[in-house]
Amino acid sequence: MNFTSSLYTQVIVAFLALIAGLVAAPSSVVAQDAPKYSNEFLAIGVGARGLAMSGTPVSFADDVTAAYWNPAGLLRSKDQYELSLMHVSYFGGIANYDYAGFSAAIDSTNRIAFSVIRFGIDDIPDTRFLIDENGNVDYNNVGSFAEASYAFMFSYARAMSLKIKEREATDEKEYRAEKKYPIYLGANAKVIHRSAGIFATSWGFGVDVGMQTQIKNWQIGIMARDITGTYNAYSFNSDAVRETFSNTGNEIPTNSLEVTLPRVTLGVSYPWRTKNQQFGVMGSLGLETTFDGKRNTVIKGDFASLAPTFGVEADYKNIIYLRGGIGNFQQVTDFDRSKSWTYQPNFGVGIVIKQFVIDYAITNAFDQSIVPYSHVFSLRFLFNQQQINALKASSQNGQ
Repeated sequence: MNFTSSLYTQVIVAFLALIAGLVAAPSSVVAQDAPKYSNEFLAIGVGARGLAMSGTPVSFADDVTAAYWNPAGLLRSKDQYELSLMHVSYFGGIANYDYAGFSAAIDSTNRIAFSVIRFGIDDIPDTRFLIDENGNVDYNNVGSFAEASYAFMFSYARAMSLKIKEREATDEKEYRAEKKYPIYLGANAKVIHRSAGIFATSWGFGVDVGMQTQIKNWQIGIMARDITGTYNAYSFNSDAVRETFSNTGNEIPTNSLEVTLPRVTLGVSYPWRTKNQQFGVMGSLGLETTFDGKRNTVIKGDFASLAPTFGVEADYKNIIYLRGGIGNFQQVTDFDRSKSWTYQPNFGVGIVIKQFVIDYAITNAFDQSIVPYSHVFSLRFLFNQQQINALKASSQNGQ
């Protein structure tokens, strides 16, 4: 049997070539002026499952959180509607990271989703007027403000299939059998809003595209974020800081435009189940490529940097889950100027209770990386139109 059809391969190659062309355009034009780590709050991830597996779901994401990891995976959800919530506190509660997402099936081949992400630091002291006009310290003049970053993502996914006639051979004859290869495509249109009290605001717009497919049991995915570059227009309230900055010798900011360059993630995963279908194991691999200059990653260069991640998930009857992952490999310089590698191990558990899915993850377990550990909790609620109608009927009967 000729398993990998030339037409199927051509479709995959054409999609990869399209992404490469779109990525190369903004990267080559603005790479020198684009800052590193722009909109980096969108690189954290959503959902305790994906974070426990070190951000490898690009190939297997199949629920509402796929809108973030790879919108193509939205079509693989088995439920008509999904709602997900997540909360994380970072740096001892100084920073809060929140996510909410909702997805709905239009029909068997089309699905939409809407997601909101917020990363913020609240109650930052505003010490501009700590010292009054007489030179005295007056703590009553100290106010507070919040620095927050928001992302609003509108997602659409569509399922397709390639019907290909392939040669099949038996002992008696050779014939052509028609086979279907699934291809899932997805895209995000996202609006970015950032604010720092009364001092600065910005608005930006970007586009992500993704694809998932499956060859036998191998699941393959590709996700291209900020495919044409995401442009954030910053507006500064110079009057709010002019006097203080002038007295302290700081530069007064002016309105500017910040560009977030594309990043591409490739993913491969392989699920396996026992013959009685009670136990399952899935291994996953991700490879993220950034184009904003040399980063502290395993493979780094002036044009691109590559960061690998690994994840594993075991389950019992698709009800109880154990997860683990490793990523964030970085080379650090010790006090004696020697260099060593650090990594970030993550672990998590999950449980399905009727229509509810509860997931937990601990990131950077055992403090192996330079970043502190964090506890991640997320909840998913799965429901369909029949359940909604039943709730309506129950409500009407109770009146």
